[in-house]
Amino acid sequence: MNTGEREKRLRSSALEKKIMTAEAAAKLIKDGDVVATSGFTPSGYPKAVPLALADRAKNGEKIEITLITGASVGPELDGILTEAGVIKRRFPYQTDSRMRNAINAGTVKYADMHLSHVPQFVDYGFFGDVDVAIIEAIAINPDGGIVPSTSVGVSPQAINNAKKVIVEINYSQPLALEGVHDIYMTEKPPFRKPIPITASGDRVGTTFIPCDLDKIVAIVETDITDKVRPLGEIDADSKKISNHIIKFFEAEVAAGRLPENLLPLQSGVGSVANAVMAGLVESNFTNLTCYTEVIQDCMFDLIDAGKVTVASGTSFTPSEQGQIRLYDNIDHYTKHCVLRPMEISNHPEVARRLGVLSMNTAIEIDIYGHVNSTNIMGSRMMNGIGGSGDFTRNAYISIFTTVSTAKNGDISSIVPMVSHVDHTEHDVQVVVTELGLADLRGLSPRERARAIIENCAHPDYKARLLDYLERAEALPTKHESHLVDEALSWHSKFLKTGSMK
Repeated sequence: MNTGEREKRLRSSALEKKIMTAEAAAKLIKDGDVVATSGFTPSGYPKAVPLALADRAKNGEKIEITLITGASVGPELDGILTEAGVIKRRFPYQTDSRMRNAINAGTVKYADMHLSHVPQFVDYGFFGDVDVAIIEAIAINPDGGIVPSTSVGVSPQAINNAKKVIVEINYSQPLALEGVHDIYMTEKPPFRKPIPITASGDRVGTTFIPCDLDKIVAIVETDITDKVRPLGEIDADSKKISNHIIKFFEAEVAAGRLPENLLPLQSGVGSVANAVMAGLVESNFTNLTCYTEVIQDCMFDLIDAGKVTVASGTSFTPSEQGQIRLYDNIDHYTKHCVLRPMEISNHPEVARRLGVLSMNTAIEIDIYGHVNSTNIMGSRMMNGIGGSGDFTRNAYISIFTTVSTAKNGDISSIVPMVSHVDHTEHDVQVVVTELGLADLRGLSPRERARAIIENCAHPDYKARLLDYLERAEALPTKHESHLVDEALSWHSKFLKTGSMK
């Protein structure tokens, strides 16, 4: 490694004594350890040490760990360690197909969690002791302060609570990221104070994560890049969903319920969420702010268009092309962005104070407004609830989006009763599909049902849903009625025949 480059990143000669290979660092992790890592989406997660840990298992050594991350991470953690049989318990969110298959096969014990709860669970000791923290960084200060890379996630709590800290200094991550982070941590009850954030761009902490120098037991130098994922093309259905939301916002402004520059925007992860936000580029809205989890490609578009003044999150989550764009223009984008610990980016207190407009995706939505965002057919875990619940319950307006059908029309995304409930009707205010938008605020259950069916259901299923509702309304209970056996039969029919039709 170039001496000058190393000195820029390891800012004390004492740190050089802790440099070792990934293989040597991996040996510091023991069978049965609880391991907490950096990473939120496939950004800023450790790579070299997990690969070396997987090799130990592949060579016949028994090594099983509990893995805690910020959210989903890259293949070097969730995928390769799962294949090697290293991960036996996992928190709180994942997107790797190998991990997902292991969870659904029961070989990995998994607990789905609201992301804002994870840092608290670490701090409160609810996961037990954290034996090792593995953190990707771009630099370490002379006093041990760790400068994160492309995400923050649960890193502050991992470092603070771990017995040992292993730091991966990643030379593929630009030093120009330094300064984009704002590290603020809360106290434990009963000593907790209000979080002093009153606007999306407020900076209230440090640009590094404090760490006792003696706690750092190993430094591994690497240049393995983030394995970011491509975003799907913005298709016609996504554009329609985005247009419905923009028209809704325009109506809310006209009615005096939103300011002209709206309120801070929050959007979930993935192609549909990216498309919804991208639609704002062509809108008349300006001077927008965002208080969210992930900063995706659409955010760069909005910044370049002069639409967004500040975007706060816990992770840069670009596509492959978006990553190149970020690195080539990093000084430009970091002027407009803040990366916070996920305890703060997802904190209900801040979301409620700022009046966040939350926009998240659903797997299915029922006629009364309950949302399933995690389980296929009620029993097969997809990814997890992520941060959607953190924002939905505390939003100024909460919005859920889904395309009206899946599997080439064989599945209706609007159903009589969801097969699994992640977000109750009490938290869901607006439902949007490519066909229309249902504003559920202030409506009774039966009114909600008609609004969702009329505005959001696909024509292939609309008549059946209305027929179901009318027969359910004939029951003695006149508030929220269900023909339970028939409602559940929608999913069982698909499992038997491959279609809800």
